[in-house]
Order: sequence, then C-alpha cells, then structure tokens
Amino acid sequence: MFRNTVRFLDALFVIAGGLLAHWMRFSAPIALSDTERLLIAFNCVLVLLLFPGFGVYETWRGKALAPVLARIAAAWLVVVATALVLAFTLHRMDAVSRLWFGYSTLISGALIIVTRCIMHGVLRSVRRRGMNFRTVAIVGAPGFARMLLAHLEHASHAGFKPVCVFDTSIEGAGLYGVHLKRLPVLTDLNAFVGKVRDERINEVWLALPLSEERTIYRFTHTFRHDFVNLRFIPDVRSLSLFNHTLVDVVGLPTLNLSATPISPPQMWPKLMFDRLFAALALLALAPVFIVLAIGIKLSSPGPVFFRQIRKGVDGQPFAIYKFRSMTVHHEAHGQITQATRNDSRVTKLGSFMRRTSLDELPQFLNVLLGQMSVVGPRPHAVEHDDLYKDQVYGYMHRYRIKPGITGWAQVNGYRGATTKVEKMEARVKFDLFYIHNWSFWFDMKIVFITIFKGFVGRNAF
Repeated sequence: MFRNTVRFLDALFVIAGGLLAHWMRFSAPIALSDTERLLIAFNCVLVLLLFPGFGVYETWRGKALAPVLARIAAAWLVVVATALVLAFTLHRMDAVSRLWFGYSTLISGALIIVTRCIMHGVLRSVRRRGMNFRTVAIVGAPGFARMLLAHLEHASHAGFKPVCVFDTSIEGAGLYGVHLKRLPVLTDLNAFVGKVRDERINEVWLALPLSEERTIYRFTHTFRHDFVNLRFIPDVRSLSLFNHTLVDVVGLPTLNLSATPISPPQMWPKLMFDRLFAALALLALAPVFIVLAIGIKLSSPGPVFFRQIRKGVDGQPFAIYKFRSMTVHHEAHGQITQATRNDSRVTKLGSFMRRTSLDELPQFLNVLLGQMSVVGPRPHAVEHDDLYKDQVYGYMHRYRIKPGITGWAQVNGYRGATTKVEKMEARVKFDLFYIHNWSFWFDMKIVFITIFKGFVGRNAF
C-alpha cells in the first residue's frame, strides 16, 4: 500500500512539474499543447515502468540517504533522456519549448527528491520512537554479538529491534542462561527456533566467522520453510584492517580481505583536484621557489633539491623531491639516520624550512606527475618501511592509496622523526582511519586545517 502511494505521488509530481513549468514559461492559464501532454503522459508511464528497475521503491531501512537519492536522480535522468529520444523520433522537438522542458525536468525531479528527503526524515523520527521496526535475532559468539548490539543501539533510526541472542559458543545449557545488554541469551537451538517462530521474529542475523560454514548451513536448513529474512554478517575482525566489500570477479562473488579500498570512479574528484591544485600551487609559489633555491645555494654547497626513492600506491617506487635542508653527506648503504633536534647536518635555512614544511613544497611536482596526492599517508624512507612493516600491524596497508603531502596524522600532530615504535603505531592508526573514512570532503577538511595550522610543527626539526 505504501509503495503504491509513493508510485502515485511520483506520477503526480511529473504532471505537477509539467503544469508549473508551463505557467512559469508562458505566464498564461494552464493550457498544454498536444506535444506537452504527450511528453508528460510518456514520462508518467516511464516513471512507473523504469523506477522499479532502478530499485527506487526498495526499502530504505538501514541504508544511507545519499545513495538512495543518487539512484532516484539517475532513474529520473534516464526517464527524461528517453522522453527526448521519443520527441526526436516523432519529429516533435520543434513544437516543444526547450525552456519548458528544462523547467519541468527540474521541478518534477526536485519534487520527487525533496519528498523522499521528508519521508526519510519522518521515518527516522518514527523509528527512533520505537515504531515501524523489524525484530532481529542475532546468532553468534558474545563478543561480536555485543558489537552488533551496540551498533544497532546507535543506529536506532534504522528501525531494527534486537530481541534475543543465540550463543554458538555453548549449546544445551538451558533456555535463558545469561543476558546480554538486557536481552535473553539462548543456548538451546530448539528453544531458539521456537522463539523465532512463536514471536514471528522478522530477521535472523548470522554473526559468524567465515570458518563456520557448517553452522551457517545448519541455520539456513532449519529456517528453509520459514518466511524469515536470514542475513549473514561475517565476523572478519581478525583478517584485515580494511572494510570488506563484496565484489564480482569473473562472475563469482568475492570478498575483498586486502585490496585497494577506494574504487577508481570514487577517486576521480580527488585526481582532478590533485592536478588542478598542484598546478596552481606551483604557479603561485614560483617566486618562493626562486628565493629558497638561492638561499640553499648560498647556505651550503650542493644541489637545490634532495631526491629520494619512496614507495607509492601499491608499493610502486618513485623519486620524491624536497628542498635540500642538510649539508651533503653520505651514509652506509641501507641506513637512514633521521634528523634529531639540533642536528649538526641541518643548515640554518634548512631548520627553518623543516619547521615550516617549506622543504616539502617541491612535492607538488610529484602530485602533478600523478605519483602523489595532496592528501594521503606520508611516504617514509624505504629503509624505515623495512624496519616498521614487521613491528607495526597494518603498516604496509598505508600504501594501498597514493601517499600525500599532508595527511590526517600530520594535522593531528604526528610529524617529524619517529624515534619510538609507539609513535609510528599512532601515526599508522591515523592513516588507516583516514583510509577507512575517506571522502572528498574529508580531504578538503585536511587541506583547510593544513593551511591554517598544519605548516608549523613542534616535532619537525
């Protein structure tokens, strides 16, 4: 009933958009031409036929609003494009006002999307008040079950209400052994199945490790005749530090355990921003480059730039560029000595450049060449990679994306030398948080923080 009402509203908004567009375009009483009537009717039919194929009328429960709205917008654009093709085919484009068509497209699309936003807000409010919920029974060990319950508690707007837990670590100990977050914990399978059926529980979530194939089959077999939604939420906490996404590989469902966490289409805004920002920065900073180059030449003999091999995305080596801040010296092969406070190798100008991060400016050239990003985990010397990769868990996962000139760790104070493993662990923790939660706007936030407070650091010397 609810979905049929939404379908009716969508068709109504198409008609309303056409009528309002006619009034805006011609400032006259609503008297549509035959072609306008045809296009409106055609759009109504297409909305009813194509929107279900795009999943527009699927349940929103537990889903983020942005992807849902994106799907609706994509479906509406397909409808509009199809209507244009129809008008061309029937040779009616000359009879259609382009301004009217544009107005009607925008108005109808806006009405559909704004209505969805209002409905989404109302549903969230209703579900927070304990209405319009679906009951859930969780199957799994107490540790992972507790985490799921905490997640559901913080996401009350999704409308899932946990009612009991089945503990797979012990069986046959009785009906209600203990309670977990005030929920009964069952350990007898028959009692659990009976509770699910008697109370008409809507969903059973199998929160189990991937190795529990027999247990998963046992529950799917037990509930094969019941109209209950079975969901498998794999407990993969010990496998990797990344989000585990299900992808299609040669037609097979594949769970990524350790792979590039961000897809290429998601990275397009970042790639475009990187190149544009780097080009503008190099152009604007050209006078600064000239002044620093002269200062470096006058302060000590040697080249202006310091060049060192670092690891890029997926471990691909590249030469990183910095302004030289030390006197020219040679170290044993495979050994890199980090700069320390009052290090005699650092020149006076070099000390100033390191404190203010001016020595990092040539890395905009690396960004322009596509070897680095403006924002990302800082690349370390290859010798330091070899040292820390076995001491800090998840260290090499930092190289699953392009390294950056600045990063989440740097704006949180983790700059300069890392003399202790604990400091590197903290830096890696921030880097992995950034990768987990990456978005284009997160990058903009880091750039903004860097501009206003991230250049000067107490730990850089």
